Amino acid sequence: MELQFYGANTISVSYKGTRIVVDDNLGQLASKSITKPEDVSLFTMAHEPVNSRLVFDKPGEYEVAEISIIGIPTRAHIDDDQSNNATMFKLIAGDISVLITGHIYPSLSDDQLETIGIIDILIIPVGGNGYTLDPQGALKIIRSVEPKIVIPSHYDDKSLKYPVVQQDLDMALKGLAMEPKETLTKLKVKTNELLDSTQLIILEKT
Repeated sequence: MELQFYGANTISVSYKGTRIVVDDNLGQLASKSITKPEDVSLFTMAHEPVNSRLVFDKPGEYEVAEISIIGIPTRAHIDDDQSNNATMFKLIAGDISVLITGHIYPSLSDDQLETIGIIDILIIPVGGNGYTLDPQGALKIIRSVEPKIVIPSHYDDKSLKYPVVQQDLDMALKGLAMEPKETLTKLKVKTNELLDSTQLIILEKT
C-alpha cells in the first residue's frame, strides 16, 4: 500500500493498481484537482461533481478490486448532535487497515468504535478553529482508535484558500504532544514493518 498527501484532506491510497482518492476538493480551495478518470473517489462530506470511475460518499460496504471500503455515518464537526451528515471511511487492503475521519466531531460511540475495529493508519485533520478537529479533538480520537500510524491533515497551507483559517502544523504538533517519527513524500506500508506503539508520520504535500 502507498499513500500520498496533496493538501487539505486530500490523500491517495494505492494498492495493486487501484488508486483511491479521498476528499479531493482542491478545486474549491484555489488549487487543482488531482483526481483522474480511472480513480475511485471517496468523499467524507458533501462535494461537487468529480470525474472518476466510481464515487462513494455515503455509509455502506463496498468492494473495489482487492480493497474493502466501509463507510461509517458520523457527526460532522460543525453539525448539531442530532445529525450524522459525515462519513468516515475504513479501507482494508491485504492486512492493512486505514481510517480516514474527515471533519468529524471528536466523540465516537461504542458502535462506531466496534465498526472501526483495529486500525493501522489513521488520517486525521488538526487545523481546528471551529471548522474541523483541533489537536485536542484529534488526540481524543487517536486514544480511542489506537492506530499504529497517525498522519495529520488539513492544517495551514499558504497555497490553499480555506473557508476558515487553519492553524499551522507546528502549532498542531505541540497540541498533540507527539514527535514525528519521520517526514516522507510517500508512505509505503508493509504489515511486517508496523510497530505496536503509535507513531506520528508527516506526509509532505505532493
